[in-house]
Amino acid sequence: MEPVKEELSQKPALSRSLLLLMSIAGAVSVANLYDSQPLLAGLAQYFHVSSAVIGVAAMLTQIGNAIGLIFLVPFGDIVRHRLLIITMLACSMAALSGLSFASSILWFAVGSLLVGITSITQILLVTLAAHLADPASRGRVIGTVMTGLLFGMLLSRTFSGIVGEHWGWRAVYRIAAVMMGILIVVFYFRLPRSSPGSSMSYGKLLASLGGLLRRQPVLRSSSLIGAMMFATFSAFWATLSFLLESPAYRLGAQAAGMFGLLGTAGALAASAAGRVSDRKGPLFTLTIGICLSMASFLCLWIFGTRMQGLICGIILLDLGVQTAQISNQAKINALDAASRSRNNAIYMALYFVGGALGSFLGSYFWGLFGWTGVCALGVAFQGIAAAAHFREFGHALHTQK
Repeated sequence: MEPVKEELSQKPALSRSLLLLMSIAGAVSVANLYDSQPLLAGLAQYFHVSSAVIGVAAMLTQIGNAIGLIFLVPFGDIVRHRLLIITMLACSMAALSGLSFASSILWFAVGSLLVGITSITQILLVTLAAHLADPASRGRVIGTVMTGLLFGMLLSRTFSGIVGEHWGWRAVYRIAAVMMGILIVVFYFRLPRSSPGSSMSYGKLLASLGGLLRRQPVLRSSSLIGAMMFATFSAFWATLSFLLESPAYRLGAQAAGMFGLLGTAGALAASAAGRVSDRKGPLFTLTIGICLSMASFLCLWIFGTRMQGLICGIILLDLGVQTAQISNQAKINALDAASRSRNNAIYMALYFVGGALGSFLGSYFWGLFGWTGVCALGVAFQGIAAAAHFREFGHALHTQK
């Protein structure tokens, strides 16, 4: 896979302080998508619904995010990133505030959908960072921003678990809304002004998405692999609170959230994965990521009802999924620079569709088959990802001959 020639237009400089700020902001923004997961067992009791029904509400957050990615992220190719990011932060703040007042499961479900739709800032930041970075260091830059996103994904569960346990689930969303407001103020003064990469209309922009997916096999395979990897990840985290409240552990929401700390190993590995990807190529690091994720679910299946096995499985899962995510991001951001926002929109939309599928089927399989069903589901998702990856790997080797 040869990266296309980078655009020649003048770009603002990407300083270390700006890169750090974007990484932190990505962590705060992406947390909105995962705050509910340690709270699901308690939310099911609060709204008097089953685990499958509350699993649908969690799925709607991911579905909403896929909608936002498809219909809003492409604006990044025709609108200045600074304006788009600040606007979406304001919308996210409003959605989180509304969700915090939910008094019925229907209100909570609709609110979760809206939170998902508006929580796209983190992807806009990855796209902007890739645009501002030099091609030779793009993997490292993406890895740095993604490190923040991964910390946000993992520590959001710790945050919501602790806050939910002591102050209730409404406080989780109200604090998140305040944090969006702080980011609006910070970005108003710090985010650079960058020019859009395309002048086409919004209608043509959306119409071009299907063509981009058809014309770019790398985008297709990356999207399928990413979707299956995130389905595995979401199936586990959507059912962890049920496992911990089962007779095997008898623990609550705070314990579920604290397990998010174990995943920081995967987040710390993200930057290293980006550097290795720059040197040896993303296909190499993607192979490692898929192998680690498969090993994690085999460990969780066999030893998941023991604390040591659960801890080992979580660490392997996060290392694998995050390494694969950095690898996929490096692949798609090396494609056509003028369609970078749309490529990211397609990839991340399918990524979160996979997450939604994992959240729903994870809760559903838990209700039917318990922990064994969840683990079998994870192995099946990983099998699909591995098949797609090694097909792409074989094609790449054949092309080089």
